[in-house]
Amino acid sequence: MISFVSGPVAALTPDHAVVEVGGVGMAVRCAPGTLAALRVGEPARLATSLVVREESLTLYGFADDDERQVFELLQTASGVGPRLAQAMLAVHAPDALRAAVATGDEKALTAVPGIGKKGAQKLLLELKDRLGPPVGAALPPAQRSAAAPPPGWSEQLVAALVGLGYQPREAEQAVETVRPQAEATLAEGAQPAVPPLLRAALQSLNRAR
Repeated sequence: MISFVSGPVAALTPDHAVVEVGGVGMAVRCAPGTLAALRVGEPARLATSLVVREESLTLYGFADDDERQVFELLQTASGVGPRLAQAMLAVHAPDALRAAVATGDEKALTAVPGIGKKGAQKLLLELKDRLGPPVGAALPPAQRSAAAPPPGWSEQLVAALVGLGYQPREAEQAVETVRPQAEATLAEGAQPAVPPLLRAALQSLNRAR
């Protein structure tokens, strides 16, 4: 079990980071939000989960241990593989998923590509007693503030959509549909939060198809 990797970031792609560990480049598959916080040449520490298949070994990376734990718990539900679990974490933060499951929020789950209404209902039943309650409410305000998405909302959003399988042109068009919402937040002196913008962008893409 590889619990984490730590070292300078050697390369970034839309869905992977390469972290140099002891002279070896470790390819780590990450969600767009995690990749957005990394910079080539700068040190990084990623919590990891190794997924073993007959034909492959894939290392998935996360910003912290909580994301990794939720990633692994999601896969205990039938029909949820590592890619879908990572897609769920690309759209929703761990606490948002806990809240969605705790409140039976189908819409939150169907915002994830690959999850329909019936699938969402099944997941809500299976995950109800596994994820536990949201924990963020117990954090001090300073820590909750530090967890806010970094600046550059449009770039993060394009990267997230491309990472979820959409073409760059589709991603850019979806960003334009949510730009008024983001600019309204900026006008109030705050940074737009990427997760709700990503959900709105995904909804616009689903309507267009």
